[in-house]
Amino acid sequence: MKRLAQSLALLGALALAVPAPAQASNESQQAVEKAFDAAADAREDLFDTFGKDTLKNGQFMWKDGADTVTRVVVSLADQMVYAYDGDELVGAATASTAREGHITPTGIFRILERHESYRSKKYDNASMPYMQRIDDYGIAMHGGPLPGYPASHGCIRMPTKFAAKLFAATEVGIPVYVGGYPPYFDPTTAQVALKD
Repeated sequence: MKRLAQSLALLGALALAVPAPAQASNESQQAVEKAFDAAADAREDLFDTFGKDTLKNGQFMWKDGADTVTRVVVSLADQMVYAYDGDELVGAATASTAREGHITPTGIFRILERHESYRSKKYDNASMPYMQRIDDYGIAMHGGPLPGYPASHGCIRMPTKFAAKLFAATEVGIPVYVGGYPPYFDPTTAQVALKD
């Protein structure tokens, strides 16, 4: 009996010594607000870095020599993806996020998994080149078609050439800030729904 007690005590001590896995996402109100602020700031950074207010659908910018990205910011309002090395914007591209009726979640996420070549397990084996998954439900950043408006099931689509550059410059664990309201969001309707 004494050995059993000692064994259980040892197992308990080992369990406490093993670090918990990193939190995959933070969708708290504070994280959502931080992501919204990051998305708003990114638009200013686009102008400061590349001299542009916006990009044409399918267009992207990438700084010469940039090979490291430590943070990604996604603006649902602008349908844009911004890549940073520290506080320096090194890349930006147009995007297509969730269409009406689907959700691209907001908050602070981390890249959980990466595959250069990947196919959707949920949506007709669709190609998802340079896939970088950010949550446990399959939401990912990847290359894909850009119709010029939100059109995905929740993923963050971007020009495939930009997705390749982003994939080469990132690694598992880097933060991805997703903020802003999608273009189809109607704050008046949302206010009425909250009151009901």
